[in-house]
Amino acid sequence: MRTLFILITAAIISASLQSCSWFSSAPPSFCDTSCINENIRFTGTNENNPYVEISIANCLPDTLSWSYDGLGTKRKIGFAYLIGRTVKINKSFVKVQFKENQYAWILFNDCITGRGFQIKLPYDKETPFSLKSSGLNPLDPKFSIEDGLIVNTDRGNLFVEDAIDGKKAMMTFGEKLDIDYDAIHDHIDSVAVTRNKVWARIRIGNEWVIKEKIIVLE
Repeated sequence: MRTLFILITAAIISASLQSCSWFSSAPPSFCDTSCINENIRFTGTNENNPYVEISIANCLPDTLSWSYDGLGTKRKIGFAYLIGRTVKINKSFVKVQFKENQYAWILFNDCITGRGFQIKLPYDKETPFSLKSSGLNPLDPKFSIEDGLIVNTDRGNLFVEDAIDGKKAMMTFGEKLDIDYDAIHDHIDSVAVTRNKVWARIRIGNEWVIKEKIIVLE
């Protein structure tokens, strides 16, 4: 009788654990997090062959480097040091926009959270790079961004910049939003940005509202 009781109790506990595991499964990742082994490299069309390369170590982005033929040096920096955290990347969710051999914009999304990052990499070694960790990248299927535009937010505004000529525009949300950039769709559901217009569906308080504005890049 005691053995039967033990078996029944074990079966109940096992069923309970399986049920708990089923309901608490991790949310799907933004993109495939399978281990990558090969470096990721992009090359521009300028005659000096400007490039941006992400070296990979232990399945993670390790070093970011960029240069071009004749520059005489290769600029590089530790990826995790630059970003300030460990991220998982997928080549299909990395994009580079070159401006001749002057600079390159690299856009990518963290495959775990979907958070968008944008890094401007000047080839001139005297000019520092810049990092934006609140990017609304076209790599996200809910963000429709016209080719060549860099779009990001500071929680109160949406900023637009032309990657080639540097002209800018913005649209305000009207108030500061409590945005967690690791869960950006909790507050910014979707956007559509062109060189003439910005449209966004955002959550203010408990309501989803539409914000839109005709813009002029200048």
